[in-house]
Amino acid sequence: MSAEILAAGTVCWRRVATPRGEQLHVLLIHRTKQQDVSFPKGKLDPGESMPEAAVRETEEETGLRVSLGVNLGTIHYELSGGRKKTVQYWATEVTAAAALASTFTPNDEVQALEWVPASEARERLSYRADRELYDVFLRLAEHELLDTFSVTLLRHAKAEARADGAAPAEDHLRPLTAAGEKQARTLVPILASFGPKRIRSSSARRCLDTVAPLAAHLDKRVRVSEALSQDFWDAGDLADTRRLMGKIITRGKNTVVCSHRPVLPDLARELVLATGSVPGEYLAAATALPPGGFSVFHFSRSRPGAGILAVETYPLKH
Repeated sequence: MSAEILAAGTVCWRRVATPRGEQLHVLLIHRTKQQDVSFPKGKLDPGESMPEAAVRETEEETGLRVSLGVNLGTIHYELSGGRKKTVQYWATEVTAAAALASTFTPNDEVQALEWVPASEARERLSYRADRELYDVFLRLAEHELLDTFSVTLLRHAKAEARADGAAPAEDHLRPLTAAGEKQARTLVPILASFGPKRIRSSSARRCLDTVAPLAAHLDKRVRVSEALSQDFWDAGDLADTRRLMGKIITRGKNTVVCSHRPVLPDLARELVLATGSVPGEYLAAATALPPGGFSVFHFSRSRPGAGILAVETYPLKH
């Protein structure tokens, strides 16, 4: 049996000023070889994650450098020879600056790009699977939920084991193992795909070491908070933790939050409470993370009270 082909792509959108007011447009690509109309997408490179591939393929096919917004879901279809293909998509806003910086020129893969009104794009798409995926996008647009931000809950990478009888202060200083340091480096391009604007971390060394490579890559400082630490959580007073998570939601900026396995379920619960989201078993699945694993929670920037729009979980491969 042929191996499943994995791919990732984006539905790029922007708001365009027209004589009748601001109008939502989406980007369609006209592919040269296939003679079809679709969205930017492409196969994963060896060892590449879905988010990385979506960002890379979008830039390669359109010249646009983007960050991922809300996850739109996954489509599956069969190719010739009984092969199966799975494509994961994200909505992504294209800013005016990104559009001006595009380096696209017609080539052997993509012969043209076309920005079209969102209401007209569906009938232009060549494939039913793309149209069904686009229906998810249209439902978000209808409820004004496309402008989103994300909160990423990240468990620290693999750390040195705690020595028997070690004091809590010593536990706070446990470093990453060599494998954990590799995980921290591996996380950088995956987390960067979601365009983090803020990085928050527990004060424990193993958390700070986990986000250090990401902070260096993005040239951002790490905002350290005791309210994210396991010692703070062990004390049982989560008032400061609640205030912090509420502040993150209020600010509406893409934020990576690095903490500890026992703390993560309470951090997710605070996100639910801060946005009026419906709790459920999905929270347990999103916070039962191995070292270096993370979950991305998506919210509406203008209507955070609409609750969690999507959750995607990545148990980092070792």
